[in-house]
Amino acid sequence: MAERLIPGDTAPDFTLKDHTGREVSLASHRGRKTVIYFYPAASTPACAKQACDFRDSLATLQAAGYDVLGISPDTVKDLEKFVAEESLTFPLLSDEGHHVAEAYAAWGEKKNYGRTYQGLIRSTIVVDPDGKVAVAQYNVRATGHVAKLRRDLKLDK
Repeated sequence: MAERLIPGDTAPDFTLKDHTGREVSLASHRGRKTVIYFYPAASTPACAKQACDFRDSLATLQAAGYDVLGISPDTVKDLEKFVAEESLTFPLLSDEGHHVAEAYAAWGEKKNYGRTYQGLIRSTIVVDPDGKVAVAQYNVRATGHVAKLRRDLKLDK
């Protein structure tokens, strides 16, 4: 597993398919600030709450110059369904092999009800316009995370 990213690190580049099947790369967001959030599974209650919080905060984030990309190990078809179910207005990217999650240290050991397994670690990485990590948050909570991120980015006055 890769080491966790810290501010100042170069964000690993990637190209993944979005919920429409279109390829999206981090390089295509160069020159803008980009919020990349990793979530475990589309159409689950916690992930839907987090996605809807990003959807509801999107205008504020975009007005401050941020793009939002959600990444999960779901298939493009599952992401397409999730976007429709929740009326999401930003790209969700399919990382079925979890290679990007691994590069961002968002894939690793998890514990749940006494069981240890490998899985996606709910994480948010903010990348600056030059491709450097500005914020790296790991093991975030689905509920309340977007509000905290907005405070951390000083978007709420």
